Amino acid sequence: MHHKKPPFIAGNWKMHMTIPEARALVSAVVKASPGLAEAEIVLIPPFTALAEAARLLLDSPVQLGAQNLFYEDKGAYTGEIAGPMLADAGCRYVLVGHSERRQYFSETDASINKKVLAAFRAGLKPIVCIGETFEEREDGRTISRIESQLRHGLVGVTAEAFADIVLAYEPVWAIGTGKTATAAQAEEVQARIRDNLAENYGKEAAACAIILYGGSVKPANSYSLLREKNIDGFLVGGASLEADSFIQITKEAIKAYKEKQ
Repeated sequence: MHHKKPPFIAGNWKMHMTIPEARALVSAVVKASPGLAEAEIVLIPPFTALAEAARLLLDSPVQLGAQNLFYEDKGAYTGEIAGPMLADAGCRYVLVGHSERRQYFSETDASINKKVLAAFRAGLKPIVCIGETFEEREDGRTISRIESQLRHGLVGVTAEAFADIVLAYEPVWAIGTGKTATAAQAEEVQARIRDNLAENYGKEAAACAIILYGGSVKPANSYSLLREKNIDGFLVGGASLEADSFIQITKEAIKAYKEKQ
């Protein structure tokens, strides 16, 4: 059993975009959005551009997300941003545990779990990132690594929560490297993720779970990736910084979705 879900396309801008640049990019996506109505689109700017993006997205179907949050709701944590602040700024989604956060800021499955729960407390939908390094893939440890990330990162998450959680499988070796997992490689791992969810949360939760692929997604490979059964959408990095490529990826995803049985 697998629910047919509209493609979910999230653009993670990472540490890019001044406020004027963000304004131009958001405006271009909003302008194109009537032709992209069959996809769920989320833009994820840096914190400094959230307010401006929220203003431009007000009457649009395009949703707003943030790139990170802290796991306490308020307090003496200089430089951190809390979930309620993000909800207040107009966010519906928040990225949690992106591999760059794990790599550069020492985020662990335990701290990521606290952030997932903090997102839920604030009424935000977490987009939880998981994925293996090149060494882990070479050593045949891809599945064990991902299952460990799921097990430890989702402690305290109920089956019902899968209506409001998104998983993003991003092989670390494919992020920003120009290397993309083949459609078959991505599907193999995403099918295993869904099986894992079925074992731990039940078939219904697994069927309704949205599982994205991320890692050098481009207009040229998005159609073939989204044709795969267990790929429900994309977490787009570099290609989301240009309106034309992000819009084209979304169009390719919609085309693949329509042909998917």
